[in-house]
Amino acid sequence: MRHNTALAIVCLISLLYQPITAFQQPCLVASNINSSLTRRGSASFDSDRSLLAAKHNNEYDDDTTDCDNQINISRRNILNQSLFSMGFALTATGVVSTQSSNALEIPNFLLSAGEDRGVKGMPVPSKKLGGLSNKIRGVSKVMDELQRDLMQERWDLVENYPNQLRSYVPVFTSYTDSAFPTDIPTDQGLRVALRYEVGRFFASLERLKTATSRRSINEAYVAYSDMSLHFDRYLRVGGLYTFYDDTVSLETYFQGTPETNLVYVDPKKDPALVRDLIVLREGPDKGRTGIVIGIYPDGSNTCAVKLDRTRGIREIRVVPCMWAAKRLGEQDPDDVFLIPRSS
Repeated sequence: MRHNTALAIVCLISLLYQPITAFQQPCLVASNINSSLTRRGSASFDSDRSLLAAKHNNEYDDDTTDCDNQINISRRNILNQSLFSMGFALTATGVVSTQSSNALEIPNFLLSAGEDRGVKGMPVPSKKLGGLSNKIRGVSKVMDELQRDLMQERWDLVENYPNQLRSYVPVFTSYTDSAFPTDIPTDQGLRVALRYEVGRFFASLERLKTATSRRSINEAYVAYSDMSLHFDRYLRVGGLYTFYDDTVSLETYFQGTPETNLVYVDPKKDPALVRDLIVLREGPDKGRTGIVIGIYPDGSNTCAVKLDRTRGIREIRVVPCMWAAKRLGEQDPDDVFLIPRSS
């Protein structure tokens, strides 16, 4: 991290230095930038480096064809070179990761600072979205209804959801391209991450369709869990959460509290199954409640939990099965079972 920060500072210093040296050495500006790219050996930035270098070379191809005879550099070229260095410096600070099992961690420089147009702590989408944000959030209701019908094994109704959800493909595409429309590295990284999540969402939808045709309830639960996880990631990376909780871990609030005060069934004796209402007994979300929506059969001993609604959002967590314990006592049903059917 310190190396990346130092590299970003060096690039920003070069941003201030280039407009002065450009008039003295017009043919060396582009070569200096390209040589700095070559010296930078971190493999994690190879793709971004190639993208930026290709873009730079295309823009300056005409200006460097006859470099020996070139005497003057226009102000526009100097500005473009400066912006290129700025973009490279931003790229050096980090790229959006898509490898976390739960909601993605977003680099700080992609987040709203509070005074701007987004929710503080979330990526900042463009203002010109034309209601696309609400349409994307509307998928949450469809996912809730799908959960209700799947857990009640209404296969005749579950069969209709793949076509309904596929109709949102243009909405996802439009939002991805409209929310982060520029060619700066930050917007490019967010578009890549969003397209990845959409691809995984619809791949999981195909698995749900196959499981439905086989009437395989466990496969359907796993497919639905993956759909929910990738949709939750899309909401977070796309800046579509209606709130942002910057609490790192809730475990600190339980320090000094006897474990006997947390009422739940011992998961070692009676592990939670799909449809069980649970409380998380360990981990950063300790004490939060939700429902198990899927148990992964891959030997990881993990399950997908859909947390109870918070300000309109139901977050998805993939946690060890031993963290999810059945709640004791009389409980209200999960709120998806209170959604009336339209037909």
